[in-house]
Amino acid sequence: MSVFPIRFLTLAVITFHSNSFAASGQEQQLSLLIRQLDTLDTLVRSTPRFEAPESNTRYRFDYPRLIQDIQRIRQGVQGYLSPSRAQPRDPNELVGDYRLDTPPAGPLP
Repeated sequence: MSVFPIRFLTLAVITFHSNSFAASGQEQQLSLLIRQLDTLDTLVRSTPRFEAPESNTRYRFDYPRLIQDIQRIRQGVQGYLSPSRAQPRDPNELVGDYRLDTPPAGPLP
């Protein structure tokens, strides 16, 4: 009996197990990402918003937009981890700009 089929079978088994291990590692990393997004979402929602709309600051942080983007990222990762069936992707992109301009308090001279 030739040694070639045994080596080929061994190589095939090792390749299969290493690929499944890599996929398992990716799922673990993405699950960790979901947990981190949950933590970030909790922190953002619990952040006190001391800025009053009529304050003298020109820019404010846009917390609602950040929360929407976190939810969108979470939905994308969860959709990848447990796809229901092949569906077209949502083409909307994340905004990424979380600075709100506040209008001046009074008329400019």
